[in-house]
Amino acid sequence: MVDTSSLNHVISVSKDSKTCLVEPNVPMDRLVDATLPFGLVPQVVMEFPGITVGGGFSGTAGESSGFKYGFFENTANWIEIVVGDGEVVRASSHQHSDLFFGAAGTFGTLGVTTLLELKLIDAKRYVQLTYHPTTAVSDALTKMQLECKTEANDYVDGILFAQDRGVIVTGRLIDEPAAGTRIQQFSRAQDPWFYIHAERTTKRNSGPVTEATPLRDYLFRYDRGAFWTGKYAFKYFLTPFNRITRYALDYFMHTRVMYHALHASGHASKYMIQDLLLPSATAEPFIQFVSESFNFWPLWLCPFKVDRELSLHPRLLDVAEDSEKSRNFVNVGVWGPGSNDYARFVDQNRQLERKVRELGGIKWLYAQAYYTEEEFTDIYDREWYDELRERYHATHLPTVYDKVKVDLAKADAYPTTWSGWLRSLAWNTWPVSGVYGVLKVLYEREYLLAK
Repeated sequence: MVDTSSLNHVISVSKDSKTCLVEPNVPMDRLVDATLPFGLVPQVVMEFPGITVGGGFSGTAGESSGFKYGFFENTANWIEIVVGDGEVVRASSHQHSDLFFGAAGTFGTLGVTTLLELKLIDAKRYVQLTYHPTTAVSDALTKMQLECKTEANDYVDGILFAQDRGVIVTGRLIDEPAAGTRIQQFSRAQDPWFYIHAERTTKRNSGPVTEATPLRDYLFRYDRGAFWTGKYAFKYFLTPFNRITRYALDYFMHTRVMYHALHASGHASKYMIQDLLLPSATAEPFIQFVSESFNFWPLWLCPFKVDRELSLHPRLLDVAEDSEKSRNFVNVGVWGPGSNDYARFVDQNRQLERKVRELGGIKWLYAQAYYTEEEFTDIYDREWYDELRERYHATHLPTVYDKVKVDLAKADAYPTTWSGWLRSLAWNTWPVSGVYGVLKVLYEREYLLAK
C-alpha cells in the first residue's frame, strides 16, 4: 500500500519562479487560498473546490483558462511518482518524459503520484466579466473562437440555454473595476447561481454586459448548484425552485455535498453526466444531436487548445502541428436526467459515445464509460499503454478500463429472489433513495464534526 491520505499539503509557493509544490490530495479551494497571499493563482483552476490536484492531473481536467494553458496536467512542471516496483521517480518533460505524459490522464494506473510542481500566474483582485449574448449555436461557437484569439482575455467559456439563446462569458484579471462597474458575487447563500445570473443578465440586454466579481468567486462560480444540475434535486423532491428555497437549502447545493448525496442515493445511474471533447468543426452537429435526442439544456461550452498528443493516445484526433483547426477543441458538458429504465439508460449513454466517435471526438473518463473492452481498445492506443505499464512495473495495477467501465451485464439483470425483488422495489420507490442520500450526508457530516 502507498497511503496518500495525509498528502494534503501545499509545501511551498515561490514568487520568483511562479511555482508551487503541492501534494496530490490538496483540493482546489485550499490550493487557491495558499497561493493568493503571494499574489499568484494556478494557471488552470477546476470549477469545483473539492476537485484535488492529483485527481485533476491523473483524470485530465480543465476550465475556462484552457484556451490559453490547455488542460490542468499541462500546468505541471514535474511530478514525483511511486512506480510499480516501489521506486520513487521524478518525471518531467525532460526526465522520464514517457512516464510524465503517460501518468497524466491514466487514473493512477502507472503508479501513485505523491508530489507535483505547478505553474502559477499573477493574480488580481477581480475578474472583469463580459456577457456576450448569442442567438444561435453557430453564433455562440464563432463568438467563442473569436474571443479565444483576443490576447487580453484570461478566461472564456459559454452556456447554451436553448438552440436560439446562449451566452459567451469572457474574463480579464483586473486590480480594480472601473468606476460605476457593478460588483457581483456568487459564493454567498444570498447570491444568485452563476448560470441563472448569466441568463437573466443577457435576457435583459441585447448587447454585451460588463461587471466584476472577486477572483475566488469567479473560479468557483459553478460550485453552488453544480453548474445547473442542482435544479434536478428540487424537481425530485417536489420543491419550488426559487430564490428563497435556494437560499434555505444552500448547504445542500454545494458540489461536495451534492456529489456525496448523488452517489449515496444511487442516482448516479439515473443521470447522464458526460463531458465530451470535440474538434471545433464538429461541435455544432454534436450539439444538434444532443438537442434532438435528449433535449438537454443548458449545455456548457469550454474551449481548449491541444498542442500535443492527448492522454491515452486516442486514435480519433488529428493534432498535427501544422493544422490550426486540429488544435481547437470544444468541451461540451451534457448533464441531465436519463431513463429510469436502466437498460434504456445504458443505451442512451452508448448513443452519446457513438456520436462522439463518429464526429472525431472523445469523452472524458471521469464519467462512467459504457464501452465494451473491444470498443475501448479500438479508441485508445492499448499497445502504447501496455508497453508503458510493463516498463514501469505496473501490470499488476488495475487498467484504466478496469477503473472506468460499467458492467453492462447489469443492464439486463433482474433480482433472482423475493427478498432481492422487495429490496429493489423499495429502493426504487420515490423518494426512498433520495431521502437516504440526504440523510447519509447529514449523518456523516455530524460524524466528521464529532471526530
